[in-house]
Amino acid sequence: MKSEFFIRLFTLSAFAFSIVSCTDLDVDIKSQHTEFPNTERAAEAILADVYAAYRGALGRDHWMIQTLSADEAVSVAIGTDYYDGGRYREFHLHNWTADNGLLPSIWNSASTGITLANNAITLFGADKAEFTAPARAIRAYYYFILMDNFGAVPLITGPIDAVPERSSRADVCRFIESELLAVKEQLPTVVSMATYGKATKYMAEALLAKLYLNWNVYTTADVASYSPATPNQKLNDVVALCDEIIASGQFNLTSHKFMAKFRPDNGYQIKDFIFAVPFDREKQQGMTYARFWIHRSGQNQFAQLPQSVGGTFRVLPSYLDKFNLEGDERNASYIGGKQYYWSNYAEDKSRPFLIKTSKRGIDQDYKGADADVQFDWQMETSRDIVLRPDGAATLNAGNDQKGRSMGYRSIKFYMDVAVTSANQRNQSNDVPVFRYADILLMKAEAILRGATPTNGQTPQSLVNQVRAYVNAPALTVAPGLQDILDERAREFADESWRRNDLIRYGKFEDNWGFRSLYAAGMSEKFRRIFPVPTTVLNVNTHWKQNPGY
Repeated sequence: MKSEFFIRLFTLSAFAFSIVSCTDLDVDIKSQHTEFPNTERAAEAILADVYAAYRGALGRDHWMIQTLSADEAVSVAIGTDYYDGGRYREFHLHNWTADNGLLPSIWNSASTGITLANNAITLFGADKAEFTAPARAIRAYYYFILMDNFGAVPLITGPIDAVPERSSRADVCRFIESELLAVKEQLPTVVSMATYGKATKYMAEALLAKLYLNWNVYTTADVASYSPATPNQKLNDVVALCDEIIASGQFNLTSHKFMAKFRPDNGYQIKDFIFAVPFDREKQQGMTYARFWIHRSGQNQFAQLPQSVGGTFRVLPSYLDKFNLEGDERNASYIGGKQYYWSNYAEDKSRPFLIKTSKRGIDQDYKGADADVQFDWQMETSRDIVLRPDGAATLNAGNDQKGRSMGYRSIKFYMDVAVTSANQRNQSNDVPVFRYADILLMKAEAILRGATPTNGQTPQSLVNQVRAYVNAPALTVAPGLQDILDERAREFADESWRRNDLIRYGKFEDNWGFRSLYAAGMSEKFRRIFPVPTTVLNVNTHWKQNPGY
């Protein structure tokens, strides 16, 4: 069931933005509209745009950057298609520059969200904590995104007449902490349809736990000098916050089967979701994950799409190998081998997916006399990804069926089969940001790193809670940190957390996929944050670029 709470009431929100965006700081903003922001309906209208600010980025560019820069997936070129100046290739090889066309979406969308939140806070006034607390919490989330991806950013908390210098990453981290601590008790504590997709006490606590688990990453003066061996003073705080969420009784893992949580009809009824961003193919557009995973020649296997799909994302074999637990429902996150039509989200083995092609169509280098004779070929994807002999420069896998069919594909965020041409390939799958499963695994990791165990729970028992609901074999011995990282890989694939995890574990510079094509990327630790986009520096000429770029 989809929530309608995020349908944007643009007129009211745009009006609110216009009266706050002036630079005369002596004007009493509320003086002309004392009643406007003081009703629940008006507040909802203003906050709707605040919440929606990052939807487009989360639905594509944010997800691409986090996924492709980690060890999950690679985006290959199909002949000359989807090379796109190398912008996808750069994230896999770790040789991106400030000119990469995907980066501005993260910076601009999060910054817009911060501006809208500041405007809302000013409009509501200090005496309206029930309205300002959600705005401050979501603003803290946007600052977390900026800090996590770019390091130092300007701290702006109200109307300004000039953009200030960037504050250090550590200072931004502490600002986020102070904001969340200040507002979390003022946020809603009842989880329902009315609070779905909005800031609640538990959303703030989950974000704070994530901040604390990465505390050393964010407060180390030089990102390149961070070491996971450095003691983290905030680990007991991670456990305490996780315990509060667990004790609330508002969340569980078992309300739905694993794959059902991510379908186009997901929503507030998923009790694993602590905070999610709603998407709808008609009213809340921007989510297009499946477009890049679907086989290029098989778009109708998932939906009657009237337009072509990208079909360029392929899971890396080394990541696929982590999905190896017998009976684990998460193994269904990826599909490969011979392909069949789907019915009710399951393969229908009585209906093989056939493509009319030829031997040359399967392999463009085939030279036999029968090269162009047409026949029905059952689409089949392979585990391994092999570039064409001249494909290193572009990560070209080839634009024949052999190239199109290399690599298994994620179906975790399964395509909305009701999509039409008017929907422009937009999906209705809501995207979770914080899940209850993450709370359990963060607590397990914090204890392994040195936190004091609580409530009789151990890393082993916490991991086994996660494994039990997906029917994976229970751990029979205490896990190590690598076991937690592997469990996170299985649980949160395609959910934009893998880059964050690898950096915290000190594994972001490891070798995977085609990384050796730019070997320097395996030693350039300054890449733990991205460069400030060139378009942003062109406007803010008094800023300096991040070190190394």
